[in-house]
Amino acid sequence: MRFLLTLFGAGYIAVSVFFFICGVSLMMMAGWELWLALYPFAEDAAQPRFVKVLECIGLLTISVAAFELGQTVLEEEVQRSASISTPTRVRRFLSRFLIVVIVSLSIECLVSAFQSLHGRPELLPHAGVIGLCAALLLVAWGVFVRLNIRAEHLEPQAMQEAQAEDTKVET
Repeated sequence: MRFLLTLFGAGYIAVSVFFFICGVSLMMMAGWELWLALYPFAEDAAQPRFVKVLECIGLLTISVAAFELGQTVLEEEVQRSASISTPTRVRRFLSRFLIVVIVSLSIECLVSAFQSLHGRPELLPHAGVIGLCAALLLVAWGVFVRLNIRAEHLEPQAMQEAQAEDTKVET
C-alpha cells in the first residue's frame, strides 16, 4: 500500500511539473505574440497589433491558470499528503480550482469582447457565452460554499487540522 501511495505522489509531482512546463510554454508563446505586435518594422496596421496584444493576454491568462493548478496539485496532494475526505478539504481544493477557472473565463470573456469591438463582431456571441459560463460557475461555487459551511460544523476538528496544515505549508 505504501508503494502505491508513493507512486501516486510521484504521479502528482509529474502532473505539477507538466502544468509548469505548459505554463512556461504559454508564456513564451505570449512573449512571441507580444514581440510580433510591438515589432516596429512590421507592416501590420494598428488593429491587428491590438488583436495580437489581446491574444497575448489570453495566453498569459491560461498560463497563470496552468501555474495555479500545478501549485494547487502540488500543495494539496504532495505537501499536505492528505486525502480529500472532509468537507473542509473538499471546499478548499474546489475553491482554489474554481477561482482559477472563473478568473480565466472572465478574462477570456473580456478579450473576446474587445476583439469583437475591433473588427471581429462574430466573436460577440462567444464572449457572451463565456461570460455567462463564468457567472454560472461563480453562482454555483457560492451555493456550494454556503451549503458546505453546514457540513463543516459537523466536523470542527477538520477545520482546525486544515488551518494547522496551512502553517506547515507556508513555512
